[in-house]
Amino acid sequence: MAGGSTQWRGRSVISKVVSLLDAFSPGTPELSLGELARITGLPLSTTYRLASELVAWGGLERAGGAGYRIGMRLWEVGTLAPRGQTLRTVALPYMQDLYEATHENVHLAVRDGHEALYIDTITGHESVPVRSRPGGRLPLHATGVGKVLLAYAPPELLTELIEAGLHRYTPYTVVAPGHLRRTLAEVRRTGIAYAREEMTLGSLSVAAPITGPDRTVVAALSVVLRSRRRADLRRLGLAVRTATISVSRALEEQSRLAVPAEHPVRACAPVPAE
Repeated sequence: MAGGSTQWRGRSVISKVVSLLDAFSPGTPELSLGELARITGLPLSTTYRLASELVAWGGLERAGGAGYRIGMRLWEVGTLAPRGQTLRTVALPYMQDLYEATHENVHLAVRDGHEALYIDTITGHESVPVRSRPGGRLPLHATGVGKVLLAYAPPELLTELIEAGLHRYTPYTVVAPGHLRRTLAEVRRTGIAYAREEMTLGSLSVAAPITGPDRTVVAALSVVLRSRRRADLRRLGLAVRTATISVSRALEEQSRLAVPAEHPVRACAPVPAE
């Protein structure tokens, strides 16, 4: 709690700074000094000192009144991450083609720990509203891209998620372990994942894997549309799969030109040859 919690005694300055940055979220993009102290449990004086240093560096900036928000310096640093940036650069033309063909949301995501991290999204004015955003995270078991990433992840990850408890976001979220395992097996068999109103009511996601030069799954691409829309899901699935195959080939081609240190993405598990 604000005012002097003992939980931070002996913790590094970096841990305290990270806790300040982690306090911000899509639902709380601006926080007052008091709110930062309350959320982090740091003393008010420590919160003020660290926040002031972050403002001076550009990691935070002052919002209206006495509030703080994430600064542009963090965005600049984030763009230097090679895994996401290289993947985004290679995938973006194919994402644009997919959007032009469907005029629906197009999402690009990688796995980061137990979540799907969204690298980029393309959204039209008439596209169905979605929770995802660039830099945002959503669960693996309830999203199309997440199911792809989970299907090709090490088996122990699924065990960890099941033991932690699968959250039911809607009445249609697959949370039964046996059902989820069968769903992931089908993703591996077909190369296409479907999430029908599992994250958000009224939306349907169709996703497929992107592979790296060693044929391991490094990312997932999806189209998200209204579940009530009359769409040929087979043709849509083939369109998404075609796009991911093209991105995979482009990544392989780029790897021939790049030095090993610039390998763009983290590997998961291999997929069968086409």
